[in-house]
Amino acid sequence: MADRALRGMQIGSKSLESEEGVVFADRFEAKYLCANGHEFKIAMALDAEPPATWECRCGEMAEIIGEVIEEEEGKALKPQRTHWDMLLERRSLEELDQLLQEQLEAYRNGDLVFDTDYRRP
Repeated sequence: MADRALRGMQIGSKSLESEEGVVFADRFEAKYLCANGHEFKIAMALDAEPPATWECRCGEMAEIIGEVIEEEEGKALKPQRTHWDMLLERRSLEELDQLLQEQLEAYRNGDLVFDTDYRRP
């Protein structure tokens, strides 16, 4: 076992991996300026959209310096579907009314009991 040990290496001191053959992503630097006058740069990928504000090291919010890419205003947003909308996709109002009447009748006959019956003392 001792024959296989790497001599001259300390555990955890250095990595045996190299950066040879590694292709880094193309980047750009977004510049920010805070209210206290601190100017700093943040490296981002080319396809990333920089946020309009970034927190400075002093805790103040910094505004981006230069051109800010605005979101497309013409893009139509899909309305959020509610549970009621999804229910209406599966059943008509007449079917829902019939199911409600069946459930109410079963409840009144005692065949259907809810755990959260607030009328009980």
